[in-house]
Amino acid sequence: MHNLIQKKVDKIKEEIIIDRRDFHKYPEIGWTEFRTASLVARRLEELGFQVLVGKEVMNSDKRMGLIDKEILKEHYIRAKKQGADTYYLEKVKYGFTGVVGILKCGDGPVIGLRFDIDALEVLESKDTEHFPKKEGFRSLNEGIMHACAHDGHIAIGIGIAKILSEMKQFFNGTIKLIFQPAEEGVRGAKSMAVSGILDDLDFILSSHIGMVKDGSNKIYSNVQELLATSKFDAHFTGISTHAGASPEKGKNVMLAVATAILNLNSIPRHSKGQTRINVGKLTAGSGRNVIPSDAVMMVETRGSTSELNNYMKEHAIRIIKSSADMYDLKLSIKEMGGAESAVSDEYLINKLKDAVNKINNVEVDDTNINFGGSEDFTYMMKRVQNNGGKAIYFIIGSDIKADHHNGKFDFIEDDLITAVKVYSMLIAELLHKK
Repeated sequence: MHNLIQKKVDKIKEEIIIDRRDFHKYPEIGWTEFRTASLVARRLEELGFQVLVGKEVMNSDKRMGLIDKEILKEHYIRAKKQGADTYYLEKVKYGFTGVVGILKCGDGPVIGLRFDIDALEVLESKDTEHFPKKEGFRSLNEGIMHACAHDGHIAIGIGIAKILSEMKQFFNGTIKLIFQPAEEGVRGAKSMAVSGILDDLDFILSSHIGMVKDGSNKIYSNVQELLATSKFDAHFTGISTHAGASPEKGKNVMLAVATAILNLNSIPRHSKGQTRINVGKLTAGSGRNVIPSDAVMMVETRGSTSELNNYMKEHAIRIIKSSADMYDLKLSIKEMGGAESAVSDEYLINKLKDAVNKINNVEVDDTNINFGGSEDFTYMMKRVQNNGGKAIYFIIGSDIKADHHNGKFDFIEDDLITAVKVYSMLIAELLHKK
């Protein structure tokens, strides 16, 4: 069967690349993936999948960092103009941009494959040597770019759908292709993880393109240090007044945020593992001669385990609340994103190795890879593992052209073909009829 899979994937190589370039050309940020989600849903339906979208696969109360309704409306209108599927566009309206395609192949295990679909607020390079610019598929949505390979992930998912639709007679079980919004900022996975759509899964799989440089034709199976994280905004409210004539009448938020920032960075490190904290953005004040009355701090904590992240988060919130109390300010804290820590199951790591070893000109590298960042796919991993299933997160090597989240980021498109082969072969390992 492994030869048949490789031949079928090679046959649709150009289609996979065309899909990648189309999604790259029309990038959409988290919760606004209206065109993307609607087209993915339509393609899955055409390939014979049962399609669930929006509120059918998302818990609306668990969407983190949801953006303003007016911005959602603007992006919805743009998506309509840029060729969104009108039927599914209505179903993903208001930021309900999750899509799941289900293919039933008889009795057997249930496998979920997750693909993130959002882009970043990054200005794409206009350099004529930048491959998307050179080949005519640079982002048309200025200031938004697929700078983290999610356009590739979408194309991989659709490519797998094509292969599965042609080979379903070879499998016993059910495959769920999960297209997740708002991974950037770790905001979207939780709403799908707790929706119930994962609760019958025996296995869940996901990967990322190119987190290891100079890695084309390699699959990195042993990914470590998926850091748990919490993202939240702290809103301080005081009283403004004239800074010269009546400063005593004010309640100065600037003093509170300065106190908070200094003390946040003095939280003791922990002996059990890595911890991080960062105030990435501070917006405060209105003018030189005005006691500032409003401030917003954008904060994140991280830890090599969920326990360590919670340690940092609890300390941080206590410091922020104390800083507000010190200056008699009102305070509200809003959760904006998060991820758990997670570890891949050895069973699936070994199955991945078996699958890759059957693919021509591709090898497994089982070196410990320190991911060093966070991934909200961990919510899905933990959900499945807590229900008795198994999970894996791996890396698809690629000779990337610049760092992720950089305006010149790009990857080798042939690595998309490798990825479709790896996933398809792994599914065959897990669901192949005996």
